[in-house]
Amino acid sequence: MEVTLDETERLESVLKKFRRQITKAGLFQDMKRKRFYESPAVQRRRKSKAARRRKRTS
Repeated sequence: MEVTLDETERLESVLKKFRRQITKAGLFQDMKRKRFYESPAVQRRRKSKAARRRKRTS
């Protein structure tokens, strides 16, 4: 991820852009998920639960 910083731009706005890009790319949730080890059984359970949720909402 890369955010360009203009001379007139404030640091807060640049951080906001960076956070928005990370959230849009899904990196933040991926980092949270990979923070701890997740067994294959738990991975399957999480994926099937997400698939059921997607199917129900569509």
